[in-house]
Amino acid sequence: MSSISLLLLRVHDLTMKLNYSEPKLYNGGIDPKNWGKLSTQEKSKALGKSWYMYYSYRNNKTGKLERQSNIKGAVNNYKTFRERMRELKAMQKAMLLILEQGFNPHNKNKFQYVTDPNIDSYKIIDNAVKSPILTTHIEEENKASIFSFVEAKKLVFNIKEKVLNENSFPIFKNRIDIFEKWLIKQEVNIKEDISKIDKKTVIKFLNDTLTRTSARNRNNYRVELSSFFQTLVDNDILENNFIQSINRLKTTPVRNKTYTQDQQKDIFEYMQSNDPTLLFFVQFLCYNFLRPIEVCILKIKDLNLVEKKLYVKAKNKAVKTKIIPDILIQKLPDLSKFNKDDFLFTPKGIGGQWNVLERDKRNNFTKRYKKIKTHFDLGAEYGLYSFRHTFITKLYREMIKNGTAFEVKSKMQLITGHSTMTALEAYLRDIDAQLPEDYSNLIK
Repeated sequence: MSSISLLLLRVHDLTMKLNYSEPKLYNGGIDPKNWGKLSTQEKSKALGKSWYMYYSYRNNKTGKLERQSNIKGAVNNYKTFRERMRELKAMQKAMLLILEQGFNPHNKNKFQYVTDPNIDSYKIIDNAVKSPILTTHIEEENKASIFSFVEAKKLVFNIKEKVLNENSFPIFKNRIDIFEKWLIKQEVNIKEDISKIDKKTVIKFLNDTLTRTSARNRNNYRVELSSFFQTLVDNDILENNFIQSINRLKTTPVRNKTYTQDQQKDIFEYMQSNDPTLLFFVQFLCYNFLRPIEVCILKIKDLNLVEKKLYVKAKNKAVKTKIIPDILIQKLPDLSKFNKDDFLFTPKGIGGQWNVLERDKRNNFTKRYKKIKTHFDLGAEYGLYSFRHTFITKLYREMIKNGTAFEVKSKMQLITGHSTMTALEAYLRDIDAQLPEDYSNLIK
């Protein structure tokens, strides 16, 4: 049929009722938009059903639309949601195309349709000859459905940049970029369909990471890659996140040890002489029981000296309020000369602008303290965090002298900022703050 004839046919059809309904899809009784939110069991149940395309065609005698036989083609040979949807959509568009060209299911001499499960795609055959229009259409549909690693990375980065904080996103981005470079080195075409990156490929990358670095670093990459692929699942690019099934290796973390009283005294005296700003930084950790990163982001306006309150962005909540004990207020310089938006701590001293990432702020003080550790020949198990452990231990052992364990922990929870009593108890056990009395008389 010529192009002009097709055009005239379509114009003529606008003035009368269509003889067919738009082809519809049955995909296991689920909404494709919600596929990423389904459980593994729900997905398995949906894939266990028969998927097909269906449409209606007008009966010449009754004038009513009648549903035609379901068309399955080879769609149920595919095992994944993405493959089945790709096949169904190609069938749907191809069916609509030939209906618009005048296909009549009641006239088998003009067009025939084949639903042989051994055929890879649904094909319409005109006089036993493959339709070039339909073949080209399906090829273009399959090509358009390919989502490469490059495209996937761009999508995920756009999303993650909006949901991760300024510390987490650069780390996430860097690890995915390293994975991409590894794929290229392995001669994986990152412009091909990302679904071709399988579990075996990722395990090989994680094993290479383990060999080069450590089990902890390997686990960190596993977490970031899982987050990457889960975002693609949530956006219906992939069907499932197979990285969740990759095991996490057992690691032995280096725990920050508590300083002895003599160690703490000697370190404070040395910092007083060699780095008084670092000492003041550490005292904020000790007297307010803060984490290093929390001290790094403190601004002048976060200190309310009139009400003796401190407002800090915590790890487990947006902002928490703590009292500033007198022992710390007495050490504070005159803050009225600083801008309220100045950071309390900077590399040059107290008060000023310091526009770098939070993790870079923390690293600055970590490196400064490393010089102190070198002087005292302290190992990796000692760090800035050890001061928090030390003073919480000191606080508990002083308070337990005059109260029951429950009373002490109830008061300590307000001071340390732990969200629950259970969390505080676990923390105290971890740092060995709770020790029994001498039990020599019991084992004589």
